[in-house]
Amino acid sequence: MKNRRHALWTPRLGLALLAALGILAATIGAQDRLKTMPGYEQFQKMGKEVSGAIKPGTLFVTWKDAGAALEYQKGNTIYRYDIAKKATTEVGPAPKNPAGEGQRGQEQRLPAAQGGAPERGRQVASTTSPDGKLKAFHRDRNLWLSNAAGGDEVALTTDGNEKDRIKYGTASWVYGEELGQTTAMWWSPASNKVAYFRFDEKLVDDYYLQLDQTKLYGRIDTEAYPKAGRPNPIVDLFVYDPAAKKSIKVDVRDGKPFDNAVVGHYVYRVAWSPDGSELLFNRTNRRQNILELVAANPSTGACRVVIREEWPTGWIQNSPGMVFLKDGKRFIWESERNGWKNFYVYDLAGKLLSPLTAHSTFEVGSLIKVDEDANVVFYTARDGDNYLKMQLHRVSLDGKGDVRLTDPAFTHTIGSCMPRPAGGGRGGPGGAGAGSCGIAPDNTHFVDVSQAHNIPPATRLMDTAGKVVADLASSDMARYDELGLKRAEMFAYKAADGKTTLRGLISFPSNFDPAKKYPALVAVYGGPASASNTARETFVPPNTLTEYGFLVLNLDTRAAPGMGKRTLDSIYLKLGQVEMDDMAEGVKALWSRPYFDKERVGIYGTSYGGYSSLMCVMRHPEVFRAGSASSPPTAWYHYDTIYTERYMWIPEENKDGYEAGSAMTYAEKLNGRLLIYYGTADNNVHPTNSMQLIAALRKAGKSFEVQVGPDAGHSGVSTDRMMEFFIENMVINKPAPFADTKH
Repeated sequence: MKNRRHALWTPRLGLALLAALGILAATIGAQDRLKTMPGYEQFQKMGKEVSGAIKPGTLFVTWKDAGAALEYQKGNTIYRYDIAKKATTEVGPAPKNPAGEGQRGQEQRLPAAQGGAPERGRQVASTTSPDGKLKAFHRDRNLWLSNAAGGDEVALTTDGNEKDRIKYGTASWVYGEELGQTTAMWWSPASNKVAYFRFDEKLVDDYYLQLDQTKLYGRIDTEAYPKAGRPNPIVDLFVYDPAAKKSIKVDVRDGKPFDNAVVGHYVYRVAWSPDGSELLFNRTNRRQNILELVAANPSTGACRVVIREEWPTGWIQNSPGMVFLKDGKRFIWESERNGWKNFYVYDLAGKLLSPLTAHSTFEVGSLIKVDEDANVVFYTARDGDNYLKMQLHRVSLDGKGDVRLTDPAFTHTIGSCMPRPAGGGRGGPGGAGAGSCGIAPDNTHFVDVSQAHNIPPATRLMDTAGKVVADLASSDMARYDELGLKRAEMFAYKAADGKTTLRGLISFPSNFDPAKKYPALVAVYGGPASASNTARETFVPPNTLTEYGFLVLNLDTRAAPGMGKRTLDSIYLKLGQVEMDDMAEGVKALWSRPYFDKERVGIYGTSYGGYSSLMCVMRHPEVFRAGSASSPPTAWYHYDTIYTERYMWIPEENKDGYEAGSAMTYAEKLNGRLLIYYGTADNNVHPTNSMQLIAALRKAGKSFEVQVGPDAGHSGVSTDRMMEFFIENMVINKPAPFADTKH
């Protein structure tokens, strides 16, 4: 259950990953009763209009003449802007997009068999050596080697088998799902060695999932799935030398046994050093509060620690950013060691050469460009007039001369010039990468997309003194205004601790009347360090669900990213408590508004958002009257080791936290209306989660609704069915006033 981010209106349109985890897209066909319900006609009318109501002022640029000019597409035309002349000229018509190709700035995903990304939780099955001569591949739980054409096959391992639960050249499901491990074989740059995983899953419990339940005969999917507190797979690394025809074992745990405390319980993010002299990987203890970047000698298997990170009061970010500089020895490393994310320059000997940034009141965002020849780095940081507003900074490689280049009243998006590492590996030297690089080749100008939650994006050419050179594009809001669409409002409130300032957003219907009272829906994800469905300073587009006559809210909690590690520490060992209490405070902050009907507040989400919906409705019945929970984990006992234990540790040592975070604990307290949805083929959040909650609610004598997705995986209830539920229980059948209910 990786963290998911909501879609942002930025040049990187591909940032939206599984947006359905919180904001469910409207479906074409309505549920039977929805068509007769209040608000449906208005929703249908406006839903057709909203999609084209905004023409965002976001441009992709291509630098020309070493930064003296740039070209961009607006509509169907290519334009050129000459910086010295301050003149725009028309170049000609934009090239037509060939059939089957993705739009500029977006990615096309190929099937895994064609070299694309593997299925969720899986790894690519083969990899060809850089010189194109050899291919390593996984088959029948073993690692094989062949020539590039597939001939001359040789088994490099032979003891991989289902009986002993040993496998090579692939990884356990939990590594793919929670550590982003999409590769399990790695060729050295010189093609003279190949490293590979070995997993021993003999102690890992299997989970059996019935598939094809809509067919005449079903089948069973069996997955080694370690749940919280249960045995994990034992991971090892090997390196094979094709010339010597032998493998050596990497000593990933420095000779120590595989146990919970050893740093090397998890081994992942494997990649060769740029010169191929060492094999690099991350390793952590089971608790994931200690992380080491390790370098292994590929000839002997001996390991040495390059960097060690610890955070005893919480968890360590499992994959810190790492970008090599040109010499292949020095690199920029991302760390939260002082409680705030910063960048540091190290060498592979493990020496800290200089802090690149040293912020102690706000976090860095991401690297935008590294130009070693000019001794300059551009990066973003959260030092706008609130932490949601990203700013562009320039600093020397030695950390000196740091200066902010953008207006703190807005959030700023600058196209990244950084390379995109392949296969989840480590970044290479700074330079132009995929997409639209926003910094000029000579570093004298940059292209900035600025916006705020209520201000649509505009693209400007800026100089690196922070001055506007030219306004290149602004958003066309004519149709938006003509339709009477309302801009979202941001508000602030205190978290349940009474100290931490949090923010929320309200989206209004186009026909909003402040003299009326409106029910509200909270769109939620809520997972640790996830920005999905939280407050944001990118422009908030119209939410069509408001047209049913609802306000739609997005609420921050102390689980939201960007406020520093010590804020995140407040949720450590307490999932399902702190973040739910904070959301309740966000709703209460609106109770005094005359148009806000505090008696009619619902909440909906999928995955962690489904869990948040359950917990809010049952933990805070005085605030939330109805909830739609899709594919929810209902107790952390049910979820996988890596994700769960990172935030909750093991049940044996955090029993109170696990019980307080279990929806079943609150079954007796359910007072509002609840819709539970799950897919019968969900191999991520298993159906047993919903089944156990259903059993607990039945035992408690509670009334609730269930929607099942036959043969559906990790998914959400249809928006139409969800809105039918909310309208029926919050509009047609209004809840009794709080004073008349028993809590």
